[in-house]
Amino acid sequence: MSEHIFRRKVYDALLRWKRESNGETAVLVEGARRVGKSTLVKQFAQNEYKSFVLLDFAKASKEEKEIFEDLSDIEFFFTRLRALKNVKLYDRESVIVFDEVQKYPVARQAIKTLVEDGRYDYIETGSFVSIHKNVEKIIIPSEEEVLNLNPMDYEEFLWALGDDTSMDMIREAWDRKRGFGDAVNRKSMRDFRLYMLVGGMPQAVSKYIDTRDLAAVDKVKRSIIRLYRNDFQKIDKTGKAMSLFMSIPSQLTNSTHRFQPNTVIGRTRAEQIDGLIFMMQDSKTVNVCYHANDPNVGLDLSSNHSAYKIFLSDTGLFVTLAFWDKDFPDNSIYQKLLSDNLGVNLGYVYENMVAQMLVASGNRLFYYTFPDGNKHNYEVDFLCSRGTKVCPVEVKSEGYRTHRSLDEFCHKYASRVGDRFLVYTKDLRKDTETTMLPIYMTGLI
Repeated sequence: MSEHIFRRKVYDALLRWKRESNGETAVLVEGARRVGKSTLVKQFAQNEYKSFVLLDFAKASKEEKEIFEDLSDIEFFFTRLRALKNVKLYDRESVIVFDEVQKYPVARQAIKTLVEDGRYDYIETGSFVSIHKNVEKIIIPSEEEVLNLNPMDYEEFLWALGDDTSMDMIREAWDRKRGFGDAVNRKSMRDFRLYMLVGGMPQAVSKYIDTRDLAAVDKVKRSIIRLYRNDFQKIDKTGKAMSLFMSIPSQLTNSTHRFQPNTVIGRTRAEQIDGLIFMMQDSKTVNVCYHANDPNVGLDLSSNHSAYKIFLSDTGLFVTLAFWDKDFPDNSIYQKLLSDNLGVNLGYVYENMVAQMLVASGNRLFYYTFPDGNKHNYEVDFLCSRGTKVCPVEVKSEGYRTHRSLDEFCHKYASRVGDRFLVYTKDLRKDTETTMLPIYMTGLI
C-alpha cells in the first residue's frame, strides 16, 4: 500500500496551539488506535519547525527512556537527547514529539519541567485507555492541552478522494436552506454511502484509494477491529469489555431503547459495568449516548448513566463488525447500501453514522424516551443543546414517512425546543416546523 498523507482539520488546531501557546503549554493529541495521530504529528513537526526530535515510546531504547529519570540538570538532559537523536535543536524553533506517550508515563510527567524551561515545544500522542490507566503514580502536567483526533469526517474523506468542492456546495445549500433537487441529491447520497462503507480510518481510506476494492478495504477494517479486541483483552482480563465492544451492532437492533450489558456478560455489579463502559468510552473506539432524564439546555446535568446506547466511533468499522462472522461477499450491508436499499431493518447503520457526525462536529450525545400512553415509548434519537434551546434529531434510514416521536416531543416540551431536524436520505426541505435534512448535512446542525 502506498503511503498517503491526508489533510486533517486538527492540523489547524495544532497551528492555533503553536501560535497562541508560544511554548507555555504542551499539547496531547488523543484518539483511538490507527486514527492517524502519529502521521499527523510528524507531518506537523516537519512542516512547522526548523527541526524536531521524535521519541516513539512504543519502541524507544533503554537509553532514550533513561534520560527522563533525572531532570535535575536540564542542560545535561538536552545534551544527552541531542547526542542520542543526532538532531540540532533551536530555541523556540524546534519541537520534541513524544509518540505513544502512554507506553512511558514518566516522560509525560516530565512535560511540566520541560515546558517551564521554555526553549522548545512539546507534542504528545496517546492511544487507548492505558493513557489514563498508566498514570496512577505520576503527576499529570497542568501545562498540557488536549486535542481529540476522530476518524476522518466526511469532508476529510472527500479531500482524500481529491474532492475539494462538494462540501462547499453542501454548506451553501445549508446556508440557503434550499436543496439541490432530487437528481443532485441522489448523486450526493451515492457519494456519501461510499463514505459509510469505507469509513474514516486512514488505513481503510488508503486501501480504497489504491485499489477501489471494498473487499480489500474490509480486510483492513477487520485487522483494526482485531487490534481493538486484543487491546481490550490486554487491559480487561475478564474479556467482558471485549464482549461488550463486539456486541454493539446486535444491541442497536433491539427495541429496548438502551444498551443491555447483562445480556452480553451475564449478571454483573453496576460498578463493574460502569468501569467497563468508561474504559470503552475512554478508548475513543466508541461513542456513548446517554439518556437525558430532563431534556433541557444542561443535558449533562440530567444524563442517566445507567441508560445509554453505544455506537462505534467509525461507521466503516461498524459495517464490518455487524457481519463479523461472515466473509465480505456475505455482508449484505455493502450491497444494500450501494444499491440504496438498506431498509428499516438495517437503519441502525444510519443512526451510527449520525452519532459519528455529531461527535465530529463537537457534540456530546444524548437521547430521550417517554411513554406514548399505549405501553410503548416514543424515542428522540439525539438531542443537541444550542444556546438556550434543545434541538431534537430523529433519524430515518429511508425517505420521509412520519416523525411522530419528534412531533410529540416538540409538543411536550414546546418552550424548550429550538430547531428540529429529521435526518433522512432525501433532499433538504421544510415540513412545517421540521427541517428535513439529507444525512450528509448532519455535521452542519
